[in-house]
Order: sequence, then C-alpha cells, then structure tokens
Amino acid sequence: MKIETERLIITEMTMDMAMDVHKNSLDEDVRKFVPDEVFETLEDAQEIIRFIMAQYGTADGPLIYALITKETGRNIGYVQLVPIGEGKWEIGYHVAKAYTGKGYATEAVKAFLPVISEQVGITEVYGIRLLENAASGRVLEKCGFEPYFTGEGPYHDGIFSICRSVWKK
Repeated sequence: MKIETERLIITEMTMDMAMDVHKNSLDEDVRKFVPDEVFETLEDAQEIIRFIMAQYGTADGPLIYALITKETGRNIGYVQLVPIGEGKWEIGYHVAKAYTGKGYATEAVKAFLPVISEQVGITEVYGIRLLENAASGRVLEKCGFEPYFTGEGPYHDGIFSICRSVWKK
C-alpha cells in the first residue's frame, strides 16, 4: 500500500526504518499513552518491523504503515489498523514529538481510513484513547469519529478513564 497526501507518503515499513521507529517510540507521549509501543533498543525496533512486514498481505493485522514526510523524506510516525476482537478494528497513530501539532496525524488518518477499511472489508473503525489524551481526541473528531462511551474501562493492562469513538464508512 502506498497513499500520498499533500505532505505525507503512507507506506509499508521496511527494515531501513528501524532507527527512526526506535527513536520515534521513545518520547514521553508514547511512554504515557501507548507504553507497549516503546522500543528501547534498535534490536527491539528491528524485531517489531520484521513482525509488521509479515502482516502485509494478510487480513489478520495489525496493519501498520510508516508516515514519511514528502518535504524531508523522514519517517515521522505511523498509522495502523489493529484487530480488537469480534471482527472489530481499532485505528492507531503516532507522530514523533518534533512533528506534533502540525496536523500530520489528522492528514494521515483521513487518507488511511477509506483505503484500509476497503482493503479489510469493514465499514466501522473504533478509536479508543485515554481521556486525558486530548490531542488524540481532536484527531479522532476531525476525522469523523463519533464518541459513544466515556468512563472507566480497560486500556493497556489496566482500568483507566477512556473515551471510545467509532467511524462509519
């Protein structure tokens, strides 16, 4: 898959992206909001990229794609579709700290959703975030996700204040 937006190329991960994946995963937002996506070493990043690459061409997921800026050619994060059970899928995304607040996540999710939902054959995608992650909430809202639950719920091995939203094709 390759999707081009005004400022981004959304493409399959490759092994040469390992250092960027490693470095992009180390910021405080990843540690706070998605701690299972922190790759402490280059070897950890290489291992996860091998796993990600093996998922391409399957309907199993997770389906994770790199965000590359057209301006610099740098890998600045990812966008993903992850199975959450019962035939449901969740959107995920991360933009490296140096690039946040510039609309990259919104641009990526808006372009990714119609393509990936068609590829997987689904008409709904869920967005689940910690309630305190207001930036993620703004991205979901701008991309057409409608909140349907706010309260205590499961999130990454614990119970937290969360918000669940859904996007419908």
